[in-house]
Amino acid sequence: MAHFAKISETKKVLQVLTLNNDDMLNADGVQTESVGQTYLEQHNNWPAHLWIQTSYNTINNTHNSGDNSKAFRGNAAAIGYTWDEDNQIFWPQKPYASWVKHNASTSWKSPIGDAPALTTEQESQNTADTHAWYYVWNEDNTTWDLLNALA
Repeated sequence: MAHFAKISETKKVLQVLTLNNDDMLNADGVQTESVGQTYLEQHNNWPAHLWIQTSYNTINNTHNSGDNSKAFRGNAAAIGYTWDEDNQIFWPQKPYASWVKHNASTSWKSPIGDAPALTTEQESQNTADTHAWYYVWNEDNTTWDLLNALA
């Protein structure tokens, strides 16, 4: 099965549909996105150029099979995502106003990078049931704040 995102003129994902692979075959019997787009236009009354194929198995430019050569368009499209035509990436909603796009991982990153690593002592206090220590993003200060859930 193939998956296609129905996008608006402003590039917002409105819907994601599944399409039978046979409905994507060109005259040579090869699956192509353009044939799928034409099929969807004919059967859903929505312009072909506003149907974009997506991979249900891709998140943060990583394919869930472990074979990242199969990663397609950065992230599996979902309602509310945005289609970045220039970079051929589906972007989730921006989590914080200060965060920036990181094209290589097709994810949003804080302006100061990832949260710091916990110390060995902090890690040892975290268990499978309780994560005592963790970092949360503080948008007001644009910092990673260390919190203790048990304090």
